[in-house]
Amino acid sequence: MKARNYLSIILLVVIDQLTKIYIDSVMTLHQSIKVIDGFFHITYTRNTGAAWSMLEGQKYFFIIAALAAVAVIAVYLHKNKVSLWEKTGLILIASGAFGNVIDRLRLGEVIDFLDFYIFGYDFPVFNFADCCITVGSIIVVLTVLLERKEQQ
Repeated sequence: MKARNYLSIILLVVIDQLTKIYIDSVMTLHQSIKVIDGFFHITYTRNTGAAWSMLEGQKYFFIIAALAAVAVIAVYLHKNKVSLWEKTGLILIASGAFGNVIDRLRLGEVIDFLDFYIFGYDFPVFNFADCCITVGSIIVVLTVLLERKEQQ
């Protein structure tokens, strides 16, 4: 992997950690601030599992799985020529995984604070790292599907 890829990952992890540190320093646990009434709140929560508290309390599983994913991504990027979009998606995934690992190692759980109500559904609270993982995954899937379609 090139130095700029590592710098991108570091920058995204720093953004993730700074947002979490800020939320932790200015809000109390479970405090919620309305940003857009009925749609978006900043709600300070902590989660020992994944979305919807799946696999709650499985700290070491998440740490090992995330570090393994980051290692696989690093090796894949180092050994393969990938498109800019695929590289971007993989960098986002690695950044998000590493950002949440830092929380699990530092706190034993992940700080979440982005709270959306979509069509009346209270979506699980998430964080910047989760956004990176989600957006990165979408980019990788779309890139792979579009590249396969072009090859046919």
